[in-house]
Amino acid sequence: MSELFPHYRATWETDQHRELRRHAAEFFRKEATPNQERWAANHQVDRDFWNKMGNAGLLGLDLPEEFGGTGGDFGYSAIVGEELALAHDAASGWAVHSPIVAHYINTYGNAEQKQRWMPKIISGEAVLAIAMTEPGTGSDLQAVRTTATRDGDEYVINGSKTFISNGTHCDLLVIVAKTDPSAGAAGVSLIVAETGDDPAGFERGRVLEKVGQHGQDTRELFFSDMRVPAANLLGEREGQGFYQLMEQLARERLIIASVCSGMAEAALLEAIKYTKEREAFGRPLIKFQHNRFQLAELKAEVLSIKTTVDYCVQQYIDGSIDPATASMAKLIAADKGVAVVDRCVQFFGGYGYMMEYPIARAYAAARVNKIYGGTSEIMKEIISRSL
Repeated sequence: MSELFPHYRATWETDQHRELRRHAAEFFRKEATPNQERWAANHQVDRDFWNKMGNAGLLGLDLPEEFGGTGGDFGYSAIVGEELALAHDAASGWAVHSPIVAHYINTYGNAEQKQRWMPKIISGEAVLAIAMTEPGTGSDLQAVRTTATRDGDEYVINGSKTFISNGTHCDLLVIVAKTDPSAGAAGVSLIVAETGDDPAGFERGRVLEKVGQHGQDTRELFFSDMRVPAANLLGEREGQGFYQLMEQLARERLIIASVCSGMAEAALLEAIKYTKEREAFGRPLIKFQHNRFQLAELKAEVLSIKTTVDYCVQQYIDGSIDPATASMAKLIAADKGVAVVDRCVQFFGGYGYMMEYPIARAYAAARVNKIYGGTSEIMKEIISRSL
């Protein structure tokens, strides 16, 4: 239940969704919120945090029950994304692992692959990452240079990747690579590497110093003649990777949008709380009309973000989402969410610039939402094609 909008209920939200919301809120406030500063200092979450999330049933929410999942709809993941943000988490790689990468394996993996990997993914025994971005390649996934050359029953992988979330802990890594460098988009394939034991030819590079989300283990990865079984190819044949990526982008963008919605609401709740407690000239900040009007406007903005995202989540659940609509959710939630967080910082004055305050960590963490999962400019390009 939303603290800011106690009577708000999305059209897709059932009693089971609301029970999950209460469970996730309680779990993350206990297991994630108190650890943010320590995780930021360590540049990674505790490894057993993944096992705790698995034990709490938060890693298989819309994955098949036969592997230990809950078998719920996409709304379950949207709720957890919001609740992580409302718990002021800027470290967990849950969004990459559970609603994004797990579904590449669930959707495109064969029976043997799913039987081998899915139980570990859902329990937290195996942490997931996806290696898309390269030093010279961002949104243009057709231009990746990492290669996977078939050699008997194995692929030999060479190349490098950057900005890889869960780069420290990942045990299973979905690699975007060219199996046919001459074929453009039709030469891209997805191959799963088992990296838990750091196989020969695989190197985890430096942890990257980011503006925000300091507790997330974002790294560079390098492949030098790394051998991966050919049986780890996702899909029936080579060359399907680009199309697999395009099919799953709506999920990724809607999860980011859900997190943005939670971040905006969390920032406004912190601002309201602070303006009620902090005094200037003998009265609480919220008693000044300018501040009240600003907060009122921000509350309306947060509601507009929530309703936009929830409308699109409903479309996804119904199976009617299209690329332009998913891009609208991501564009609105990211752009407006960043603006809301920025304006909330102002109420705190100098304290809003101190990293010990959740609002400062949110400010630093929010900006990347307009970049990853497809930049706001790419979202506009996709939307413009529907005009």
